[in-house]
Amino acid sequence: MASTAARNHLVDVVRQSPPVDTKEPYDAGWVAGKTIIITGGASGFGEGFFRKWAENGANVIIGDVNNDRGKALVEEVRKQTGNAQLHYIHCDVTNWQSQVDFFRTAKELSPTKGIDAVVANAGITDTSGFENPENLDAEEPPKPNLKCFDVNLLGVLYTTHLAMWYLPRNPSSGKATPSAIPGPNTRDRHLLLIGSVASLLPIPGQPLYAVAKHGVLGLFRALRSTSFTNGVRVNMLCPYFIDTPLIPAAGRLILAGGAMGKPEAVVAAGTRFMADTRIVGRALVIGPKVRTNEEWELLSKDSEEGNETDVWEAYADDLNEVDLFTSRFVRMINAVEVARGWAGWVYDAVLALTYPLRSMF
Repeated sequence: MASTAARNHLVDVVRQSPPVDTKEPYDAGWVAGKTIIITGGASGFGEGFFRKWAENGANVIIGDVNNDRGKALVEEVRKQTGNAQLHYIHCDVTNWQSQVDFFRTAKELSPTKGIDAVVANAGITDTSGFENPENLDAEEPPKPNLKCFDVNLLGVLYTTHLAMWYLPRNPSSGKATPSAIPGPNTRDRHLLLIGSVASLLPIPGQPLYAVAKHGVLGLFRALRSTSFTNGVRVNMLCPYFIDTPLIPAAGRLILAGGAMGKPEAVVAAGTRFMADTRIVGRALVIGPKVRTNEEWELLSKDSEEGNETDVWEAYADDLNEVDLFTSRFVRMINAVEVARGWAGWVYDAVLALTYPLRSMF
C-alpha cells in the first residue's frame, strides 16, 4: 500500500514541471508565431515583454488605458522590428466588458484566430490613503478608494476567467505538459500571472497593493492544482523592487542605498516562461543580483565561492506533499477528466460505427 506521503504527492498528477533551472539555456525565438496578449502593455514590464517578444517574431496585442502611449509604442516597435502583427487595443481591466472586447478583438486579429498566451500584467501602486482616512471629525466615514485593489486583483480575476475561456479553445493547441517540445510556431495555452514580492511579504504603507498581490499568489497556487483539466499551464513572476516608474519617489527614497532589481531580469524570466512550453506551474522571484552558497546563504559580493543570481523559485514544493483534502480533490477531478476522455471516445466510436445506418435516413 502506498505511503501517505506518496498519496499526497501531486506533482505528476497535476502535470507540474520540475524546478526551473535558470542556468539552462532557452531560445527566445521559440515565441515566434505565438499570439500573446498583455494587459497593461503600454509601460513597465508589459512594455518590456512587448518589445522582446515582438522582436522575436510573436504576434503581440497589448491592452491599456493610455491610448496615446499604446498606439505610439506599437507604431515604434513595428518600424523597429518589421513585425506587422503588433496591435494596441484600449482596455480598462477593471471593466468586464472592456476586457471581453479586448479578448474578442485580439482573437480576430490573431493570424491563427486563437490566443496562445495571456499575461495578466496591469497593475498600479496604492495611493489611496486607505489606512489613514481623512477628516476624522466628519459625521460619516468616507468610502475608501479601492482602485488599487480593483486594478491589481479584480482586473486579474477578469483576465484569468477570460484566459480560461479562450486558451482551451486555441486551434491546434494540445494540453500543457512538461514533456512538450518547445519551438517556434508551436501552439500554446499559457497564463502568466504577474505577482510581486508583495505577494510573499508585507509591504508597509501599501495595504491594498499587498492584499491584491497576496490574492494573485493565492490564485496561482489554486489554479496550478487544477488547470490541467483544461490543459492550461499557469506560471507566475514575483518581481522584487524593480527600477521602473511603478516605484514612486517616496519609495525610491526609502530604498536609497539598497539594491533594486533590473527590468531586463524580469523580462528574461518572463521570456523563459513564455518560450519554454515545458514549464508548468512554476513561480519565480526576481530581485537584485546577489551571491549565495548552496544553502542560499548570502555571501560577500567579492567572494569567489557560490553563484551569482537574481532569480529564485517561490513555493517550489507546494505540491510535493499536500493536505488530505487537496490530495483527494485533485485526484477526484483527475479521475473525472479520465472518465470524460473515455466517455468521449466511446461516444465518437458509436457515431462512427452507426454512421452507415444513420446516413440511410
